Amino acid sequence: METTSGQSTRRTVQRDDASALEQNGNTHRSHTSIVIRRLSRSPQGLVGAVILGLLVLMALAAPLIAPYDPLEMSIVDQFKAPSTENFFGTDEFGRDVFSRVIHGARISLRVGLMATLIAVGGGTVLGLVSGYFGRWIDSAGQKVMDTLLAFPGLLLALAIIAVLGPGLRNVLIALGIGGMPYYARLVRGQVLSIKEREFIEAARVAGARHPRIMIRHILPNTVSPLIVVGSLDLGWNILAAASLSFIGLGAQPPTPEWGFMLSGGRDFMRDQWWISTFPGIAIVLAVLSFNLLGDGLRDAFDPQSRD
Repeated sequence: METTSGQSTRRTVQRDDASALEQNGNTHRSHTSIVIRRLSRSPQGLVGAVILGLLVLMALAAPLIAPYDPLEMSIVDQFKAPSTENFFGTDEFGRDVFSRVIHGARISLRVGLMATLIAVGGGTVLGLVSGYFGRWIDSAGQKVMDTLLAFPGLLLALAIIAVLGPGLRNVLIALGIGGMPYYARLVRGQVLSIKEREFIEAARVAGARHPRIMIRHILPNTVSPLIVVGSLDLGWNILAAASLSFIGLGAQPPTPEWGFMLSGGRDFMRDQWWISTFPGIAIVLAVLSFNLLGDGLRDAFDPQSRD
């Protein structure tokens, strides 16, 4: 009789847990629609989304939009001013700057995205495990994060690149590792408050194992702040990658990357201003779009905002 009663109680708890999960899923869908509606009413969010959409479209359609090969050199065409033939002029090697800026969107956006994904993925795993299990795991994880946070972001990236060597792949790895501590701290704080709630206790009583609780129940509740911080971090990573390429540690010749193009045109700013100006404008627009979109997402996810 006691065994039957225990099984009945267990089935009841499981049904209640399943009902709670279904209700939680409906709540998330409702919350998503509210966020989208709030974002559509945010002027800065809409402007950022439009600019970003145009940059992404330009990157995806680069082979169709670019009128020339971004790597093709022509000595007779060097230092041509902007015209109907070359919209952004040509550089010191006769390469079309407009074509290089368009293809550079592919590189810069990809580096920023991959670096952010590495930081978000690694930081989320570290913060989730550290916050959930606590004790010595949390203590060890926080010591590692404190060590990484002791270095400024670019200085840490420079140190990692000094070990790995220059190149875009090593740049995104360095920026990703440098960004992990911030996401680990963010997720850890969320986990510490979420793991004590009633629905987590219900999942434990129902027999859910630790990986299932972390992935199915806790992780979805940390997504909102990750999206906001990640969108802002994308712009910073693009700017940081361009900075590293500017000093020769990122993109290598003849890669059409915005930061490297800025570096290539700095010796000709007095007379051939267009070589550096247009890549610089592209960097500004990319960073501005992510900052505006991040501000809009922050307001949209704010629970105190009015619908």
